Amino acid sequence: MADQDDPDLSAAEKKALHDIQHATEHIYQGFGDLLAFHHKVGRAMDKLARAEEALREAGHEEFADELREKHLPSGAVDDMWTYEVVETFRHGFLSDITDFDDRIRADLADGDHHITESEQQDEWRERVDWEP
Repeated sequence: MADQDDPDLSAAEKKALHDIQHATEHIYQGFGDLLAFHHKVGRAMDKLARAEEALREAGHEEFADELREKHLPSGAVDDMWTYEVVETFRHGFLSDITDFDDRIRADLADGDHHITESEQQDEWRERVDWEP
């Protein structure tokens, strides 16, 4: 990435590309958090299913029936199960932003990523005649 052919970007273009890249990285981090949410809720649902069995065994049919009929089949968000939320996000917003990032980067910067960081790397290495 260092020593990339600089497509002569303006300062405003470099800033925009840097902000878009950071935003995209934050969205990927959010997707990781969404996956964690999916896994945590899934584990909780497994525990509720076990609680249904224990309640039934203890003679609490009404509570067991409520878990089975109302809570276990329901979705976590607008009747969507968490895996559906993950897939909707992944194939919607995450995909759209990633595609946008790739398109704008291809158009303005020959597809290069981390332009600002690459420039900083070059500058810091030039200060000390860096030779890997």
